Amino acid sequence: MRIDIVTKEFPPEIYGGAGVHVAELSRVLATEVDLRIHAFGAQRPQDYHGATVTSYAPPAQLADANPAVQTLGVDLQIVPDIAGADLVHSHTWYANMAGHLAALLHGIPHVLSAHSLEPLRPWKAEQLGGGYALSSWVEKTAYEAAAAIIAVSDGMRQDILRSYPNVDPDRVKVVHNGIDVAAWAPNLNGGAVRALGINPERPSVVWVGRVTRQKGVPYLLKAAALLPPDVQVVLCAGAADTPELGAEVNDLIDSLKAQRDGVVVIERMLPRAELIAVLSHATVFACPSIYEPLGIVNLEAMACGAAVVASATGGIPEVVEHGVTGLLVPLEQVSDGTGTPLDPEKFVRGFADALIEVVTDPQRARAMGQAGRARAKDYFSWDSICRATLEVYRSVL
Repeated sequence: MRIDIVTKEFPPEIYGGAGVHVAELSRVLATEVDLRIHAFGAQRPQDYHGATVTSYAPPAQLADANPAVQTLGVDLQIVPDIAGADLVHSHTWYANMAGHLAALLHGIPHVLSAHSLEPLRPWKAEQLGGGYALSSWVEKTAYEAAAAIIAVSDGMRQDILRSYPNVDPDRVKVVHNGIDVAAWAPNLNGGAVRALGINPERPSVVWVGRVTRQKGVPYLLKAAALLPPDVQVVLCAGAADTPELGAEVNDLIDSLKAQRDGVVVIERMLPRAELIAVLSHATVFACPSIYEPLGIVNLEAMACGAAVVASATGGIPEVVEHGVTGLLVPLEQVSDGTGTPLDPEKFVRGFADALIEVVTDPQRARAMGQAGRARAKDYFSWDSICRATLEVYRSVL
């Protein structure tokens, strides 16, 4: 069986959970099928654990076009190369149109994985302008026509059916994201975190991610101002989606630094080894997201033995077991697609209270971290996810 995967992110160009998912799934799938990867970006090695990889850059003629148009230019280059596949599997809206058109052109099933939904990320209009209308059209078209849709959580499945009521519920299957617990394992070498400016002897609250509206960083920074003075606040932050959001977050960071010491900001996405060290030394990992289909970063933190405090939204409650592997913070949200808390101050206070409850009880935090690692190992292995994905493939062939 030949399976062709289309993805925007692929090693070494990974910046989010979807890229992690594709890389790990491909590593295991390549042992089971003839796997071909079609990835956006610069040329990269053409072999990935036995899978054949082809890379595609945006057409030079579209260099000045809206990013959404550039995406479609890449998709159109990919479509002819899918000839001969038994099935095409696309990941995120960037790749969805390539999968959709390849299915029509080559007469094969198109399976897509839902890692996020455009209707639930309206702030993307800040980035893409009219391109957001285009990306939304692409996603809707692909979802309504796909032979099967893989949702990374039951929460995501419900979001899909609400956002796209024309999709047949029987075509939407749940296959969780996963974690390689052999690669993501505790590393308590204090030297690695000291080199980053973190004191391993002090309790810490750690956040990791891109600075985007859905990650809820401003709420965390406001909650952090309420933490005990001995607690470090560690932010491993990628680039902000927009200058306006970047300025808002930077202002909050400056305000926090003026109130307390131990605020460590690492303005780059850390290599895995360094990130594992940071997560392993975290007393608590914080996930204040207002939109999170599943949250691989929570699994990464759990696999490294960190307790997790997270907002109870999306697929997060399917990962974090309240009172066992961490705490879930209730989040009532407006229904306009933005995910904005109905009462932002209540959410901030609740998040701060949960962080304080865990970070001030190191013994409980360690127990939660141990339970989290066990849960990651028992329920979220990539081998089991590969088997479930293959079952979806077989169901449409």
